[in-house]
Amino acid sequence: MAARRLMEALNNSGVKAKMLVRDKETSHISVCQLPHAWRQRWHFLWERWCLFCHLHFSRRHLFEIDMANAGTDITRLPEFAEADIIHLAWVNQGMLSLQDMRKIMDSGKPVVWTMHDMWPATAICHLTLGCQRFRTQCGDCPYLPGHAEHDLATRIWRRKARLLRGRQIHFVACSQWLASEARSSRLLEGQPVESIPNPIDTRVFRPGDKAAARQLLGLPQNRRLILFASQRATNVNKGMGYLAEACRLLAEQHPEMRADTALVVLGGHAEEVTAHLALPAYPLGYLTDTARIVAAYRAADLFVLPSLSENLPNTIMEAMACGVPCIGFGVGGIAEEIDHQTNGYVAAYKDAADLARGIHWVLAEADHDLLSAEAVSKVARCYAQRTVAMRYIDIYNKVLDKGYLEA
Repeated sequence: MAARRLMEALNNSGVKAKMLVRDKETSHISVCQLPHAWRQRWHFLWERWCLFCHLHFSRRHLFEIDMANAGTDITRLPEFAEADIIHLAWVNQGMLSLQDMRKIMDSGKPVVWTMHDMWPATAICHLTLGCQRFRTQCGDCPYLPGHAEHDLATRIWRRKARLLRGRQIHFVACSQWLASEARSSRLLEGQPVESIPNPIDTRVFRPGDKAAARQLLGLPQNRRLILFASQRATNVNKGMGYLAEACRLLAEQHPEMRADTALVVLGGHAEEVTAHLALPAYPLGYLTDTARIVAAYRAADLFVLPSLSENLPNTIMEAMACGVPCIGFGVGGIAEEIDHQTNGYVAAYKDAADLARGIHWVLAEADHDLLSAEAVSKVARCYAQRTVAMRYIDIYNKVLDKGYLEA
């Protein structure tokens, strides 16, 4: 999603950009699928099987780590030959192997790599979850069983170190927090790392008619609505447990909220979490239609995402673009998006009581119209397509050492 939005922003700003994907799920002419779909499926399954073996045949953490031992040599493709710059995004789960990346870097074409998580700066993990080994050298990985000093993480770290030795990639992190973490990785020592946020199309995500949005989704008109959204609502990392506890506290401390406030849950398995909340709840399930997703934001009075770890969540950006104040813990890039008590509320990390205070402050104490206006202004200023595209064009010109990419 983020890579496609960047491609659209670049194309709208005069750069001819194409996106090569493993699984094409759009009819967009600038999105190209890797050839031989059956081979891509095999690459995915082979890497998962190898990881499954390293995990001692446990599914736990199976999709939280990647070893990049299978992928496609894209240097043979016509799209690669036509390109002046190779821009990598999320390349895991059988898309590119480390050997494929070596061929890309040895082609002589400049490489820009947008980091959406920590995998480019660690051995195998996407989220470090407090582990600091990547600052020196990965090994004895907490995701792997056995706690061996020379484990899979050690071997992949060494392969990545050999891959990067003597080669330069221009890394771009989607948040200042991620950029700071990446710069502290021994693996990326000497590599340029900049911070540029993901873009958002403010022509799509913008304020609209709240009553019409609620009618479309079958939501009540007479309640203040708190929205929570995640691809999978039961994902522990997204913090639904803390939001549930905050709702319990609010129901105890402000009993009137049982009658005038409700929680809307957007995402897979929504019914599993809404059944146990202290406030009335409306599960919307997993939505794929953009118009209905926008309607969910417009229907809300507040968006809450109490994630335990994040880069720069698109959901907060989308909610703000629709004029919805946001609340989240001060972790990762969330505190870069939410300006405390200006366009939302940044709660103390893993503090359900402070999360509850923030929810009540936004809904009952603050100037909601002012918070909403500030949210829209922040997105237009920092995350609009043109703003982000121009920053990438500057990087492209830098790596090409030319100035022919005109905006």
